Amino acid sequence: MIDSLLNNRLESTLRTSHTYYNLSTAQLVEVALARQEGILTDTGAFRATTGKFTGRSPKDKFFVLDEQTESTIHWGPVNAQIDESVFLSLYDQSLDYISQHETFVFDGFAGASEDAQLPIRVVTEYAWHSLFSRQLFIKPSQEELAMHTPAFTLIDLPSVKADPVKDQTHSDTFIIVSFKHRTVLIGGTEYAGEIKKSIFTILNFLLPQKDILPMHCSANKAQNSDHVALFFGLSGTGKTTLSADPHRQLIGDDEHGWGVDGVFNFEGGCYAKCINLTAEAEPQIWNAIRFGTVLENVDVDEHTRSADYSSAVLTENTRAAYPIDYIPNALMPSFAGHPSVIVFLTADASGVLPPISRLTKEQAMYHFLSGYTSKLAGTERGVTEPEATFSSCFGAPFLPLHPMEYASMLGKKIDEHHTSVFLVNTGWSGGPYGVGTRMKLEYTRKMVQAAVAGALDHVECMIEPYFGLAIPTEIAGVPSEVLQPERTWKKSEEYHLAAQALATRFHKNFRKFSNIPSSILQAGPRA
Repeated sequence: MIDSLLNNRLESTLRTSHTYYNLSTAQLVEVALARQEGILTDTGAFRATTGKFTGRSPKDKFFVLDEQTESTIHWGPVNAQIDESVFLSLYDQSLDYISQHETFVFDGFAGASEDAQLPIRVVTEYAWHSLFSRQLFIKPSQEELAMHTPAFTLIDLPSVKADPVKDQTHSDTFIIVSFKHRTVLIGGTEYAGEIKKSIFTILNFLLPQKDILPMHCSANKAQNSDHVALFFGLSGTGKTTLSADPHRQLIGDDEHGWGVDGVFNFEGGCYAKCINLTAEAEPQIWNAIRFGTVLENVDVDEHTRSADYSSAVLTENTRAAYPIDYIPNALMPSFAGHPSVIVFLTADASGVLPPISRLTKEQAMYHFLSGYTSKLAGTERGVTEPEATFSSCFGAPFLPLHPMEYASMLGKKIDEHHTSVFLVNTGWSGGPYGVGTRMKLEYTRKMVQAAVAGALDHVECMIEPYFGLAIPTEIAGVPSEVLQPERTWKKSEEYHLAAQALATRFHKNFRKFSNIPSSILQAGPRA
């Protein structure tokens, strides 16, 4: 449980300050509007902007070094350590701020499975951040709220800044996780996504101890059976879009656990990218943007209050946060059986990887550890165009443990449940970014639907020469030349050079891993 001394101090500060506890959606919207934190759009959604931070700040995230984390955290550039004294100093600074300002408390849960449910408390400076938390996490019933005791607390105060010299931070922004004190401190950034991903990071540390695999993936299931599909991928690769299938029930759009009884959602809402959103291409997301939804950094006409989803004037990382039950066919409660199909989504900016290919278990392990994609504009501070990256387990920024711990759990579960795995490229075709074009969503949907339905389990495949990937030669509704990347390039020799360069990138990235079984190493790109 939360450190009793720190928790008592926080409780005392909240009780003696101007604190709003567990306001309803309507109340939070009213207060946020009264405080001029944002505006209403013509559909009733609440639009907020987040200043200079329109994405996460991974270089400003730290874990407190203590006796619990010293030998468990996979320390390195992603998981930076910080002294407990710095955490305690910024904690004191946060309490001082709370004592003098209005704050908002949301009490809820992370994890739809009762066996793995984490009671959380989110304390925020902004009313709209509390609304965001209410829409993204699992809301308790009145009975549950009366008995609620947080096992982890997150304090989010954008106005509180660190002193980089005194506090050993990289800037005046900080995201600090203390497992000893069961507390997260966030300061110096208004970007609400830091709240969501901090809770995900916590679960990625705690759940493997219960033999539950935490996953950065969306999930859905067939309407009339327990046929479950998982969609792994970094932000912008299509997890939310592809899992919002009107013919299947949505389990969740971003974060799940895979335990002994099956798959369950960590959250009670969705956080969808909405750059270039249209009603025709993504009707479920479009229709979910109504009263109660939080629009983040979306360009809105000053007079009509109509959202312009094609505009990136603030950022390409425009977002909509809404409760999962805003999706008509959402599965409630959000858990189902073991997955039959796993889809790895990658937005390959080189235009080399095939739009879909089937993986062996060993290839699945290799590509899971690699986590290749192209980081899309706006998802992180400073990213302005697609940037090739390798993110282990398709979620390295949120993995406190060594990637091999998660990969081993995944491999074991694939074996136990005979799960099929596909690699799907939602990135570029016909050439790299700037030359080729983004894969048509219409084609991707048809390929994914075929894979999920089992239609590709026994089709004829050709083996791609550089990565050894099995590419289906025919999929209904998809031109055959689209399935084979080389045929979409104008100059074959340029494709071969690009493929060799990408294979080399994979090999260089994999050198950071040690003690990997030879079967997995041999499943990578051919030399």
